Amino acid sequence: MANVFYDNGKKNLLNGNVVLPTHNIYVMLVDNSYTPNQTSHEFRSSISGEVTGTGYTAGGMALTTKAVTADTTNHRGKFTADNATWSTATITAYGAVLYRSRGGASSADELIGYIDFGGAVSSSAGNFTIQWDSAGILYI
Repeated sequence: MANVFYDNGKKNLLNGNVVLPTHNIYVMLVDNSYTPNQTSHEFRSSISGEVTGTGYTAGGMALTTKAVTADTTNHRGKFTADNATWSTATITAYGAVLYRSRGGASSADELIGYIDFGGAVSSSAGNFTIQWDSAGILYI
């Protein structure tokens, strides 16, 4: 499975419904039972297969130190944030879902994108870290 930028996520970014550096952007981990649907998955309530385990809280975690900058070398805008780390975690994940958290029902949280880990990534009573690519979490 490849990374996915949800269709409605693109629309929400362009319409200003999701503002990456100022809104609460979360990352949640999913197992291998989740298959992203770029067209029909619009809200967090569409996601199945969220991981469970020690050190992981349902809904994932908020991204910190978010920024949108211009990459004048590659001629694109990019979204960056600090790496996401779950401490003292015992979990296995196959991917991560980015979404805007509105702080209430999962049916209101807009999906942005899915990052495929390319297989199982695990931690056992240690740090589970998503190290974002230096090119950005997302870029256009």
